[in-house]
Amino acid sequence: METLEAILHWLGGVLWGWPMIVLLLGTHLFLTVRLRFPQRHLFHAIRLSVKHDKGASGDVSQFGALATALAATIGTGNIIGVATAVALGGPGAVLWCWLTGVFGFATKYAEALLAVKYRVRTSGGEMLGGPMYALEKGLGWRWMGVLFAAFTALASFGIGSSVQANAIATTVAEGYGVPAWLTGLLAALAVTVVIIGGVKSIARVCGMMVPFMALFYVVGCLFILCVNHAYVWPAVATIVRAAFRPEAVGGGFVGGTLLMAARYGIARGLFSNESGMGSAPIVAAAAQTRNPVRQALVSATATFWDTVVICALTGLVIVSSVLAHPDISYSDGAALTKIAFSKIPYVGTPLLTFGMVTFAFSTILGWNYYGERAVWYLRGRRWMYAYRILFIAVVFIGSVVSLDMVWNAADCFNALMAIPNLLSLLLLSHVLVAETRKYLWNGRLDADMEDEAA
Repeated sequence: METLEAILHWLGGVLWGWPMIVLLLGTHLFLTVRLRFPQRHLFHAIRLSVKHDKGASGDVSQFGALATALAATIGTGNIIGVATAVALGGPGAVLWCWLTGVFGFATKYAEALLAVKYRVRTSGGEMLGGPMYALEKGLGWRWMGVLFAAFTALASFGIGSSVQANAIATTVAEGYGVPAWLTGLLAALAVTVVIIGGVKSIARVCGMMVPFMALFYVVGCLFILCVNHAYVWPAVATIVRAAFRPEAVGGGFVGGTLLMAARYGIARGLFSNESGMGSAPIVAAAAQTRNPVRQALVSATATFWDTVVICALTGLVIVSSVLAHPDISYSDGAALTKIAFSKIPYVGTPLLTFGMVTFAFSTILGWNYYGERAVWYLRGRRWMYAYRILFIAVVFIGSVVSLDMVWNAADCFNALMAIPNLLSLLLLSHVLVAETRKYLWNGRLDADMEDEAA
């Protein structure tokens, strides 16, 4: 096990070295410029996300698809992931994480557009799509689509189930003394009840959970920042300064290197918002939408809510808490999170518990859908049911075993998913421009798709 952990740590370092950082941020910047800064349409995209696109083809509403994608992205990465980035890369990692959200908006827009553009309809009327179909139909690279689907299925057992289930069990055990096996059993049963109904059931539950849990967490973080108000601006200054001069930080932090701050910030940013990883487009393809651009705009808002808002708030809470209480240890992400939140009387610990449990549970639901669609692409519908049984079992197992190496494994699978997806976005950028020009730049967002995928 120690050897395997060392290998995963080494592989994570290789995959998240400068080449991946350049590829990911380079794609974010390239698409931002190539698509004429789609971030400027943010508020219109938010308005579209709460509208029902009547008469459009798809399995779930635009908001349902967005809620499912948000459910999968708003998870432990928003809380422990940010804290881990701070612990390993210094407070400057928060800025790099935030930048992946600002510029990742364009990448999330692009991958959702291709997902709807190249989606297919099954004989049963269900919509299937995602990077594997864009790779196969857009570039003729089925072998690359198979690799992406395989990495997605494997990632769903790490980032999508065991990591999240373990976070739930650990949080409940530490906060209320409930045995991990009991929490794991209840979590597995709850997941079973929801996913047995398929994407419509998942979307319905996520549509109810996501707005409430996100709002509650944001309000709680704002309250904590009010308590730490004297340290909020120093925290902002520390984050910005440490992002480019890690050796200059202080106030309870140690400096690292620019590469470490960028690596852990970008890696945790991707872990959180998944822009460029290619997971969210899988559910975007199921949305009821008139054309690819409408859903692309809606899907892109997930990156804004997840990283630009929630991750930024978490980062400010953690850094301001460490500045306010220099005795806090910053060497361990999970411990840093718990201590930082517990410093706030009455609301700190319950807020952390609520956020961890609801965020992690919703992520399990979203990633189950991603994994099922990946297995469907690889082996057909029949194998999807076997995958579902295994996924539920991993939810329980993940609750009761130690997962010290899973974070490194999750980083590896995230990178392995991102590489083929980012290549498809770059090589199909002419398609992205053509579709964006047709519907967005020419003011035809209400137009129906001329060539519905069959």
